[in-house]
Amino acid sequence: MTDNGPAPETTPPTPDDASTASGTPTPPTATSEPAVRPRRRRGWSIAIVAVVVALLIGGLLGWGIGRLGATRAASSGNPGNGNTCNAITVTNDVLPAIVTVSAVGESGGGTGTGEIIRNDGYIVTNNHVISPAVSGGQISVLLSSGVQAPAELVGRDPRSDLAVLKIDASSSLPTVPWGQSSTLVVGQPVVALGAPLGLSGTVTSGIVSALGRTVPVPGDNGQNAILANAIQTDASINPGNSGGALVNCGGSLIGINSAIATVPNSAGQTGGGSVGIGFAIPSDFAHAIVDQIIATGKVTYPYFGISVAPIPPAAAEELKVPGGLYVVSVVPGGPSEQAGLQEGDVITEVNGHAATSVDLLTQTVMTTKAGESVPVTYLRDGETHKTTVTLQNPAS
Repeated sequence: MTDNGPAPETTPPTPDDASTASGTPTPPTATSEPAVRPRRRRGWSIAIVAVVVALLIGGLLGWGIGRLGATRAASSGNPGNGNTCNAITVTNDVLPAIVTVSAVGESGGGTGTGEIIRNDGYIVTNNHVISPAVSGGQISVLLSSGVQAPAELVGRDPRSDLAVLKIDASSSLPTVPWGQSSTLVVGQPVVALGAPLGLSGTVTSGIVSALGRTVPVPGDNGQNAILANAIQTDASINPGNSGGALVNCGGSLIGINSAIATVPNSAGQTGGGSVGIGFAIPSDFAHAIVDQIIATGKVTYPYFGISVAPIPPAAAEELKVPGGLYVVSVVPGGPSEQAGLQEGDVITEVNGHAATSVDLLTQTVMTTKAGESVPVTYLRDGETHKTTVTLQNPAS
């Protein structure tokens, strides 16, 4: 299988580990800007994410935002006062389907969150929650009933940071139903459920702060995972909520809580608690990935048939190009060659977005179906050209 390009040359954010297996704190990478990063704790909790939802400050979101929330709640037949969901109702409906996930491997372990999405025991969580146990480790889940059960890893997708677990079910288990993230509006009230700092059964509420974010986070083997078209929420996020449920006022799953933004301290180190900017994988995308994993144990994306590398500013100046993605190689007979792209071309736009990072191609293949066409703008010998690349599934 040919991928859409090499691993990004830019350095992704470093996981802000609170502790290591040896017990010696590891200082995070210094940065002068707020950094988006997953949060993982070794030992007590794995961290990235989530109770995706901060308390409404003074309840003052303004009439317009309140109106949007009220409209959403009314159109869904969901209880709520316009600015917030009825958290008691949502908790009673959803919390029985939320589990605490524990993963232990040679490199350490920790806890995260998951949700039961099928009554025969299928559970969705983040890949980074279970990754320590992938090679010979053990995964278990704590049900809301207090029962601890061993879990089997059905499959995982490091690229999207999603994984599916399976536990034996002697009887029908409570589930959280899939919702439609495509219907979300900014300002809509939401509820997050999970196990921050290992505190199972924690519930918070807030709003959708923004939609359509692209959030690269550290993944397996030094490559980025991409939270494609992520939901931003004003979350009070703490370690242990990774993989947890973000639901609407009707208790339907509209996101998988997965990452937060942090602000550097006075020493320039990132880390600490919530700054009110959290990100969740949208349910429409997650649902498609989960269905693939359950059906086949893996995920297949279409591909460009091209290998690219970002052009550093100094090289761009020397080549007299405005920057972009340098085409290192093109797969013979692949989608990009069929579209006319050649080695040495410089891609400047993909699907209307400036091509400043390899992550753009990654997000494009993650959110585009095989057979769909993607407009590409590129430079060749100083002249601008446009073409359309029709993505294909890799040959089996």
